Amino acid sequence: MAHKIYDNFYLSNEIEDQYNSHLDLQQFCTVDNSLVGQAGMIRKINVYKATDGTEKLEMTKGNTKSIEVTYTPEEYKILLAQNRFEYYDEQAMTDPMLVPVGVRHMGTDMFNTVNKDIYGEFKKATQVVVTTGFNFDCFADAQSVLNLENLEGVSIFAFVCASDMADIRKALKDTLQYVEKFAVNGYVGTVAGVNLYTKKDATPGDIIIATREAVTLFNKKGTEVEQPPRDSGDANIRKNTIFSRKYYLAALTDETKAVKIHKGTATLTSDTSVTPDKVYYKKVGNGYVVGTPDTNPKSEGFYEIA
Repeated sequence: MAHKIYDNFYLSNEIEDQYNSHLDLQQFCTVDNSLVGQAGMIRKINVYKATDGTEKLEMTKGNTKSIEVTYTPEEYKILLAQNRFEYYDEQAMTDPMLVPVGVRHMGTDMFNTVNKDIYGEFKKATQVVVTTGFNFDCFADAQSVLNLENLEGVSIFAFVCASDMADIRKALKDTLQYVEKFAVNGYVGTVAGVNLYTKKDATPGDIIIATREAVTLFNKKGTEVEQPPRDSGDANIRKNTIFSRKYYLAALTDETKAVKIHKGTATLTSDTSVTPDKVYYKKVGNGYVVGTPDTNPKSEGFYEIA
């Protein structure tokens, strides 16, 4: 009879515990555990965004449009994260830590996969502040672009790569304050009310600041674990296989709650006709927002960011 080290109930709980302990994203995104369905199914999500409304006016003329917050339904596919762990009976009997460590890493690896998708949604930020260097001013400008009426109880955070964080520390010096209540993994300091976190895979030259309302992680509660029966070949060599699965999707559900601080330049476009696949920006307050020209980007006052 095949030797079974642990039952599926134990393994499922072990992987879910690891998943939860690593994927503590309450400070980074909204977690919705109501997801149902299977991989590949479509879920429609309302994505909120701000429309541009800046106009150049002559004397006696007023605005003909306003900046508005609207939403559009977007379709997202439910994703499946799955990994596999294989071991032999002799290995498990020789080293009793083999299976617990392997299962623990299944949860860690799953966390890394899901976390990458979450960061990918933050990177879709359509509001941009352009700066020549990461200083106090650019963080203050980015916070103003979020256009939050009441900052009380709102946690604004930023993902920064290690090299950019070094530049920030050198530029800000004592302006970078350390707030004890945010003393968690990755936290470096706070500037202009924005809590900075080092993220080693963040894009150099781009800092994403946001509130937790920007991205939602739709999560199917629980982790599925499967240990398939050994076929004659695996049974002959005493090989065991464990699969773990997690159904989820991450979505940028509120574009007004995320801003990208970009080290670069913004210049008025010279395009007199719309170039397909090119991203155009409209000046809004202290930043820019992705916009869609009607016919002539140059005359309509659109910018390009490089």
